[in-house]
Amino acid sequence: MRCLATASLVILVLTFCSLPESSVLRADEPAYQSEIVFPYHPQHNHAPGLVECPNGDLLISWFRGSGERTADDVQVLGARRRQGQQEWSDPFPMANYPGFPDCNSVLWIDPQKRLWMFWPVILDNTWDSCLTNYVVSEDYTGEGTPKWGRQQMILLKPQDFSKEYLANVIHELGNSKPLKPETQGYLDHAKSTVTQKLYQRIGWQPRCKPTLLPSGRILMPLYTDNFGISIMAISDDEGNSWYASKPLFGYGNNQPSVLRRDDGTLVAYLRDDAFSRRVRFCTSEDDGLSWSKIANTDFVNPGSSVDGVRLSNGHWILVMNEGDQDRHHLVVALSDDEGRSWKWKRTLEDQVGGQFHYPAVIQGKNGQIHVAYSYFVEAGETMKHAEFNEDWIKAGQP
Repeated sequence: MRCLATASLVILVLTFCSLPESSVLRADEPAYQSEIVFPYHPQHNHAPGLVECPNGDLLISWFRGSGERTADDVQVLGARRRQGQQEWSDPFPMANYPGFPDCNSVLWIDPQKRLWMFWPVILDNTWDSCLTNYVVSEDYTGEGTPKWGRQQMILLKPQDFSKEYLANVIHELGNSKPLKPETQGYLDHAKSTVTQKLYQRIGWQPRCKPTLLPSGRILMPLYTDNFGISIMAISDDEGNSWYASKPLFGYGNNQPSVLRRDDGTLVAYLRDDAFSRRVRFCTSEDDGLSWSKIANTDFVNPGSSVDGVRLSNGHWILVMNEGDQDRHHLVVALSDDEGRSWKWKRTLEDQVGGQFHYPAVIQGKNGQIHVAYSYFVEAGETMKHAEFNEDWIKAGQP
């Protein structure tokens, strides 16, 4: 009996040790686990999109190549993790225009359970030359690449915003002396192009997932490095056509992530590439058509992407880099009052010398929170996926 008991104990220990990083996922206690999506890779792998499919599988996308906008070999890849498994499939192609960089990809599943992927194609190796494409699939749970159906571009014709841009953004920059040489260069370029229709209509690219409103309206957040501002591509016909909101003004704001309060107010959280070193925000009271003046949150941020999600219980999640120097510290914050305060925060990554950034966050049907993010260390680059619950956030210290 003693030998049998000892053997059982050994089996139990071995079973526990074989589980994914950190802890067993249980509904009644703090739970966390994580894994890398593919082995460390020598090329640049960056900017994930993430969805949970109706069958419970996870699907991730990212771009890979010898650089970003300046590298013509960049393409969008994907991988799949089957429900109940911990290992991801080998990478497979998701989008590739040969000879042109294909960059930040966004995944989304609409109410009809169709899979959408949005991404920019870079025309002349500058961000301001990009055009945002999207593809739609109704057959995406098999092996490898989804079977893409409709493919189109989001072509926007914003109402001329040059006067408002010059009055607000240029004034803001002009009062921020002295300007760094690269910022002065952006300023000069913006002044010379903002009155041109072409530059108001191209250069808009995605980073964070769409927001679906109760009316059925889809808001697809976009931004342009040409002017350092953001905009919403709006569809009121299930994504068949798109038109532009008024821009979100405030120099250096980009990559908005949009959450909706119960009273209908929309809150956009924004990366700031300018001076504040804070996560920024603004609000809309008209379902995304126009936006308030941009203000700063208390979150210190080095100018890196932020993503958020509203949970099924109404709580809000934000995932972002914290600190004003680099991207080695990645945190998740939790609010139970729709972003008016953030009572809980916990570190996802904190390793000096590494970069852990560009998160994509969703909630699964079982209530678990999933985050995918770029994971750069000395050994190479990969995507990392973490899965946890609210109790895990509340139990930790920043």
